[in-house]
Amino acid sequence: MSITLFYQRPIHSTLYLLLSILFTDKLVRYILFKFHSYFNQHKVNVIEAFLMPFITLLSSLFINIKKHKISFEYTLYDYYPHLRLPYRAYIYSNILRFIIQSVFLVFFKNQLKSSSVKEDAVNYFYDGVSYLLRQLRWFDLKLGRLLKRLLSKNKKGPKKSAFKTMADARVWQNKLVKYVILAFILFLLAIFITIPFSLEAQAVFISFILLVAYALKRVKGQMATIVMITLSVTTSSRYLWWRYTETLNWDDPLALALGGGLLLAETYAWLVLILGFFQTINPLERKPVPLPKNTDLWPTVDVYIPTYNEPLSVVRPTTLAALSIDWPADKLNVYILDDGKRPEFKEFAEEIGVGYLARSDNNHAKAGNMNSAMRYTDGEYIAIFDCDHVPARSFLQMTMGQFLKDSKVCLVQTPHHFFSADPFERNLNNHSQIPNENMLFYGLIQDGNDMWDATFFCGSCAVLKRAALDDIGGFAFETVTEDAHTALRMQRAGYKTAYINIPQAAGLATDSLSAHIGQRIRWARGMAQIFRLDNPLMGKGLSIPQRLCYINAMLHFLSGIPRIVFLTAPLALIYFNAYIIYAPFLAIFIYVVPTLIQIKATNSRIQGKYRYSFWGEVYESVLAWYILKPTTVALFNPNKGKFNVTEKGGLNDEEHYDWGISKPYLILLLINLLGILVGVLRLFLGDPSQIGVLIISMGWAFYNIIILGAAVAVAAEARQVRHSHRIKANFPAGVRLANGHTLKVKITDYSDNGVGIETEHAHLCRVNDKIELLMSRGNKQFSFTTYVCNTRKKQIGLTLKDLSLEKQRAFIQCTFSRADAWLDWQNNFRHDRPSYSFKEVQKTSLRGFSNLLFHAPRALQPVIKLMTNIVIYINSFTPKKPIVHNNYD
Repeated sequence: MSITLFYQRPIHSTLYLLLSILFTDKLVRYILFKFHSYFNQHKVNVIEAFLMPFITLLSSLFINIKKHKISFEYTLYDYYPHLRLPYRAYIYSNILRFIIQSVFLVFFKNQLKSSSVKEDAVNYFYDGVSYLLRQLRWFDLKLGRLLKRLLSKNKKGPKKSAFKTMADARVWQNKLVKYVILAFILFLLAIFITIPFSLEAQAVFISFILLVAYALKRVKGQMATIVMITLSVTTSSRYLWWRYTETLNWDDPLALALGGGLLLAETYAWLVLILGFFQTINPLERKPVPLPKNTDLWPTVDVYIPTYNEPLSVVRPTTLAALSIDWPADKLNVYILDDGKRPEFKEFAEEIGVGYLARSDNNHAKAGNMNSAMRYTDGEYIAIFDCDHVPARSFLQMTMGQFLKDSKVCLVQTPHHFFSADPFERNLNNHSQIPNENMLFYGLIQDGNDMWDATFFCGSCAVLKRAALDDIGGFAFETVTEDAHTALRMQRAGYKTAYINIPQAAGLATDSLSAHIGQRIRWARGMAQIFRLDNPLMGKGLSIPQRLCYINAMLHFLSGIPRIVFLTAPLALIYFNAYIIYAPFLAIFIYVVPTLIQIKATNSRIQGKYRYSFWGEVYESVLAWYILKPTTVALFNPNKGKFNVTEKGGLNDEEHYDWGISKPYLILLLINLLGILVGVLRLFLGDPSQIGVLIISMGWAFYNIIILGAAVAVAAEARQVRHSHRIKANFPAGVRLANGHTLKVKITDYSDNGVGIETEHAHLCRVNDKIELLMSRGNKQFSFTTYVCNTRKKQIGLTLKDLSLEKQRAFIQCTFSRADAWLDWQNNFRHDRPSYSFKEVQKTSLRGFSNLLFHAPRALQPVIKLMTNIVIYINSFTPKKPIVHNNYD
């Protein structure tokens, strides 16, 4: 039947009569008008054109369309961007997009102002509930006061949360009572976790938990966090119990083997989750201890700068900054520990007046280098900086007070901050937008470790007590991670450690993905070696919390096999029809999905601005294949493996794709994409009773594709042609022009050979003009000869040339070693929003497919283009943020 015949009067009249049975004449005319409009203007099929008016009516239940002075079509497109896609002609897929987006708008829509009485009532109700829930913070303080009155003496002092008050209560000082109470709590929790529920009861139970968690997301305070952790522990433990007791297929050997492997991986993930909660439930957030005003009481400090094959251009800024540390000159000694035995380093050390130590052999790598230096130095304390870590002048004043306060403190560690982008940040172009891989450890985990007196020594940016090192025989050299092993030995000997979460140095991140992976391989091998040679669970000297913190760090680097299992598990059902979770579709959905949501919500609350949701899976997926072998070998043969030095300060002349390093990701990506295609065929041609579990498996595989796509994106190495990295800044300075005029300017960025400034008088400068840059450090004023290399609007780029060593040292003091140089390292990041984070991972994944298409050999481009189109099409079903117009006039 032709299009024109469809619009003839008989069919129109029949349609009119059918509609008039249900709707008024006015509404029928509106529906028919929209029917014609959509069919003619948007070139959609008849069914879709007919359904569009009804979709409008349904949309109006939660979108106030009348208030917008624009046409209906654009309003609908604002809230349903999917309909603008080229796939809108496919009615069935569009219905699915509409349903998914409607659910998103109902539950996760932005706070859209509405004048309707219904929406106002809902908003008032929600605000009232939120107000009541925020009183949990008040309850936290009240509970703390009550416990303090009941369980301890009434002493004046600062208010404490319930958690800290309970920890300080006298009843907890009795170990027997403490263990009995904890055992009783665990016993009750075990009963609650193992009690069987029907599916209906489990659905009600998990719905209640998610409702409470959703309400708690706006509640501040530690009590709310503890409740969230408790809910996550309960739901994840119930899930794991269900998996062990009800979901193994004992009648199918293949399904049992694959399902057992998945269950072991899930058990590993559950253990790491529980230990992570324990580690970070109450970060200490230690503050610096002021030093005595009498500098005669300050101890002597040796500064070690170990180096092996790094160029002098990398080591020079660190050494000059170390000389500028605010500490009495007669109590500060700086040493370059050169395992490369290079004459130019010795000459440089003599020229600036620092010690130069080299040894005849390179036994035991970095640990051996520092042990050798200890024989020739005699400072009471040793500050250690990797040769690319430039210290702030306030480093010792921020750290040394801890030692003078408590003689048992043997280590004070500060964060490792990097002023250059790591391979993830550089290759994905998200530097200072997404927290990097290190931020979770240095921003949160180390503070959590400090609560349990389990701070790790990280090899740099730290001060150690010489007496404690002598007591344990020097730096540990039996493993390739001498830093963590040294801290473990000192803690076994009864010494205390401390962590101050204030960056006091900054350095260079790894130059390439391959170098980054090589560094992580060394860390993973070293932690596995410690697990075998000096297992923290065994031996004397450590408290239970210390043992748990160390074992969690070691388990983190054993994630290779579990991560690969998670990336391939959904393919078992798709390819081999093996039920790795032997349960009905509804049971899997009720147990799995809510548990994952609850865990994500809790981690998002705890990790906040230090690790965004879903990025942890990306980082693990990149490393999984490469840490699998060294950790496995180290577990069986801990004496195998050698120390590898991480290359830094390198360049990358042109953009390229590292096909060698990305090969494991590409293989995993390909088999997951093929799994989606096989799954689609099985949906239409296979057993109808398997549709539910197939959809779950395909959804899991699609999630893996997104994660692997992001991992693939990291392998596209971006160009790096700057010898000196630019560091953003914002502090005042001055310039003196050739005519003698002086201008106030603002420093916007700097490197070791240039400065960017901002001024309203940029038009007065020309390229190659010679001007004096005026900067200050405290009460001292310095001037530096610079040349204009570029100008643009208010911006001027200056190049430093022919600076003497004294001038270089002064420039370092005014820039890199400023006391406030790195204080805002965490302030650029907002608190995690899982929906935003997942959207960013999706964008990164699409970028990965785009990179593959751009860099692929011509013969493979059609295949990769097909893969990319499949991913884009599947991604079109995910919820999209509505476009909200502030003014429609």
